[in-house]
Amino acid sequence: MGVFDDLVGQERAVQTLRRAAAAAAETLAGGSGAGMTHAWLFTGPLGSGREEAARAFAAALFCSGGGCGHCDMCHQVMVGSHPDLETVRPQGLSYGVKDTRQLILRAAGAPTLGRWRVVLFEDADRATEGASNALLKAIEEPPPRTVWLLCAPSPDDMMITIRSRCRVVTLVTPPTSAVAHVLATRENVPPDMAAFAARAAQGHLDRARRLALDADARGRREAVLSIPAALTGVGECVAAAERLVKTAEEEAVAVTSVLNEAETTELRKVYGEGSTGKGLNKGLVRGGAGALKELEERQKSRATRTKRDVIDAALLDLVAFYRDVLAVQFGAQVELATEDRRADLEAVARSSTPEGNLRRIEAIMLCRRRLAANVSPQMAVEAMTLSLRSP
Repeated sequence: MGVFDDLVGQERAVQTLRRAAAAAAETLAGGSGAGMTHAWLFTGPLGSGREEAARAFAAALFCSGGGCGHCDMCHQVMVGSHPDLETVRPQGLSYGVKDTRQLILRAAGAPTLGRWRVVLFEDADRATEGASNALLKAIEEPPPRTVWLLCAPSPDDMMITIRSRCRVVTLVTPPTSAVAHVLATRENVPPDMAAFAARAAQGHLDRARRLALDADARGRREAVLSIPAALTGVGECVAAAERLVKTAEEEAVAVTSVLNEAETTELRKVYGEGSTGKGLNKGLVRGGAGALKELEERQKSRATRTKRDVIDAALLDLVAFYRDVLAVQFGAQVELATEDRRADLEAVARSSTPEGNLRRIEAIMLCRRRLAANVSPQMAVEAMTLSLRSP
C-alpha cells in the first residue's frame, strides 16, 4: 500500500503530489535542485487530512519509488524518525519568532541522505506575526535542497506574502461512504457502526475512527448533543456550560499528563538528576532550573490549547445538530450527521423557527471566535448556551 492510499477522497490532490514527486526525482537526477517547488501550502477543512497529505508527500520526495509505502525511507517518514524530516507541531496557542528562527537555522542544513531536507509545519496558521515574517524570509530564499510543507485550514489563514510564494494543495472533506469503507475494511469495524461513525464525524477519518473504536468518545458526543434539549432555564444553561468546560479540562489532563511526566523526567535526566559524584547532581539540576521552568510553561500552554480544541470539537457537533434541524424544517433530502438523534431533531424543529436556528448557529460560531481570541472558556460557553435557549 502506497503512502497516498490513506488520503481518502483526495484524488485530485494526490494526482498533483504524485506528479510533483516525479518532477522532484527528475530534478535530482539532473544534479540540481533548480526548478523544484520549495514551498507548499496544504489547506482544507478539519478532518480533510492536511498533515497526512504533507507527510505522504514528504515520503514520496525521499522514496526512490515515489512513495511506495514499503521501503525504509517511507517507513521512517511515517513513524517520524527520518533524519531529514523535521515535523513542527505548535504545542501552545501560538508559535513564536524565537522558535521560528531556530527552526530556520535547522532547516538550512544539508540533507543527511542526499535528497531533500523537509520541514513539515503543522498548524502553520498559529505562527505569530513576527514568526510569519521570519518564515517569509526563509521561504523567499530557501537552500536548494530544503522544502517547506505548511499546513493551515485556509490560504486566508496565512500572510498573503507567504501564500503567494507557496504552491497551494487544496483538500476537501471526504465523502462519508469512503470513510465508512476505510473503517470497515482496515479497522474491521461492523458496517453499521462504520456508517454511523463516518456520518457523525462528517468525513473526519481520525474522529470517525475514535467514534467507532472508543465508547468513551461516543459518550462524550452524546453528552454534547443532549445539550439543546436540556436548556430549559438559565440555571440549566449555566450548568450545561460548566459540564462542557469541565469535560474538556478532564480530557485535556488525560491527554497531556502522561506526556508531561515523560518530558519532565527526560529533562531532569539531561541535567544530571540521579547522577553520582560529589556536587554533580545538585549543580546540574540547579543549572537546569531555567529549562525546567520553560518546559512547564510550554506544557501549560499545550494543556490550554488541548482544552480549547476539545471544546471546539464539541461546538462543531452542536453546529451539525442545528444544521440538521434546519434540514428537517425545510424537508431537505440530505444526509444528517446527527441522524441518531432524530427524536431531538424533530422536537427542536417543531418548537423553533429557521431564523432562530440560524441565530443559534451564529452564536456557536461566535463562541468559537471568542475562544480563538483567548476569551475565558467558561464565560464564552455560558454566553453561547444562553443564546441557544433564546427564541
